[in-house]
Amino acid sequence: MNKGTLYALGSYALWGFLPIYWKLLKGVPPLEILSHRMVWGLLVLLGLLAYKQRWAWLGTLRYKPRTVMTFVATAVLLSGNWYVYIWAVNAGFIVETSLGYFINPLVNVLFGAIFLGERLRGWQKVAIVLALLGVLWLTFSYRALPWIALTLAVSFGLYGLLRKTAELESLEGLSLEMMILFLPAVAYLVYSGVMGDLSLGRVSALQNVLLVMTGVVTAVPLLLFAMGARRVTLTTLGILQYLAPTCQFLIGVFVYDEPFSQTQLVGFGLIWLALAIYTSEGIVVARRKTAVVSV
Repeated sequence: MNKGTLYALGSYALWGFLPIYWKLLKGVPPLEILSHRMVWGLLVLLGLLAYKQRWAWLGTLRYKPRTVMTFVATAVLLSGNWYVYIWAVNAGFIVETSLGYFINPLVNVLFGAIFLGERLRGWQKVAIVLALLGVLWLTFSYRALPWIALTLAVSFGLYGLLRKTAELESLEGLSLEMMILFLPAVAYLVYSGVMGDLSLGRVSALQNVLLVMTGVVTAVPLLLFAMGARRVTLTTLGILQYLAPTCQFLIGVFVYDEPFSQTQLVGFGLIWLALAIYTSEGIVVARRKTAVVSV
């Protein structure tokens, strides 16, 4: 197994076990957890930028208002996605959050077709239809949309769409997003402190450490992913990406005893079948392209 695969596996594994981290912070308001993640995350990212001496991009932003506005939008989408995820985990909906990230690759393909004019291949269409049937099954079975899953999938899909067309690399882009979110996060933490509602310093020693370490938890998987993505094929990344929601699903069912009924199994089964078709079709297409190039 090469280093790239190990890096990618490490990133997805860390994302997959993230529910346990947020569960350890149960009792801390989700908005405060999110604010700590933004503040400490920015400090970690600034340290990485200093280490790598990658500051030149900051000076060019004054001439690129469209780029700045794009990252304002991605910052809002990312913060909303993180907030819903943190809230859902501590409200007992880990299984539904995993559904969102299972659906996300198919949402990305659909958005590519709608917004970027990318043509859907036959089996991709089949996969999207099956996933839609799975969502509809869950909706009609429970007489309510799986809104947590859909919010996570759509918000991250839109985030990925905007980041795909943005100029900055992953480290610089995330740093800019955290810079945009830094002041609102600090303002919220200061306000909570003045009102006597701030959890930091008032919770257990472990939770205090975990709140401060949210910056590391944010940055490390992203860096591992960036290092892995440069060293492995998109096909490999496409397969490995299901490790995170699979871990989340298993943690929700077997660690935190969240209910998973036969009705849910049918809906999830349709979505898993869609992902199997989507992934298999992608592997076949990639191999064909490789064969043509080698000839």
